[in-house]
Amino acid sequence: MDITVQAHQVEVPSFLRTRAERLLRRLASMLNRPVDAVVRFEQDGEERRVEIVLHAPRKRSLVGAARHRNAGPALAEAGRRVEAQIARLKRPASARRPPEVRA
Repeated sequence: MDITVQAHQVEVPSFLRTRAERLLRRLASMLNRPVDAVVRFEQDGEERRVEIVLHAPRKRSLVGAARHRNAGPALAEAGRRVEAQIARLKRPASARRPPEVRA
């Protein structure tokens, strides 16, 4: 899987890049054959924004974004959002339908 780390108007330390790569490898292990992933770090004043985009074949792109004063907590929150999307994809189709349609 290709992992791309992008930084816009912010310096990303090596330990944070390592954390992002480790997080993406864990998320990728939950999917079948992930293609690539992009992590974007942005800074707007005092606020940091992290966006994770994970691509898997025959599935829509999974996107998680979060804002925080520091990039570390924003990365963790974005990872949790992508993980929740993966969990929703893994549920059986009958469980994904709204309750009124199941009956």
